[in-house]
Amino acid sequence: MKIRDAEPRDIPAILALYNLAVRETTAAWTTREETLDDRLTWFESRKKQGLPVLVACDGEDEVVGFASYGPFRAKEGYRLTAEHSVYVDPNMQRQGIGNGLLKRLVEAAAANGVHVLVSVIDGENAASIALHEKHGFEVIGRMPEIGTKFGRWLDLVLMTKVLQSAPAPER
Repeated sequence: MKIRDAEPRDIPAILALYNLAVRETTAAWTTREETLDDRLTWFESRKKQGLPVLVACDGEDEVVGFASYGPFRAKEGYRLTAEHSVYVDPNMQRQGIGNGLLKRLVEAAAANGVHVLVSVIDGENAASIALHEKHGFEVIGRMPEIGTKFGRWLDLVLMTKVLQSAPAPER
């Protein structure tokens, strides 16, 4: 498996993975699948902001997972905090792909001056929670029945990792 920066040619595969998660899982709390234009806009916005979009590729350079982070909230007080996502092809899970993507994403965030990474996970996704714990994320809260999908209530688990100790900025 190789992890590299995503390129425009990877967007259809990223879109397919995301839309699969929309259709079949509670990883994305929406039923609205994105279009290629939606995902291209997302990718271009990330790149303009200097934010990483990583892909994991198999031996034939086919995308089998992706990861990125973006702003946690819009207000300037949150500017050093980012929320991230990691998606892996269901047929390729439990092979270290999510582990590799999360490791590289944490490294990129730290190098870019992010102070805290936030993960927002479906409360039933024990594998994702365990993956994040392995990388030093801590569960900081569970919000019961805060969302719905597939005709049931969903709990939201919030996890954070402080990437670097530093005094708070003056402004």
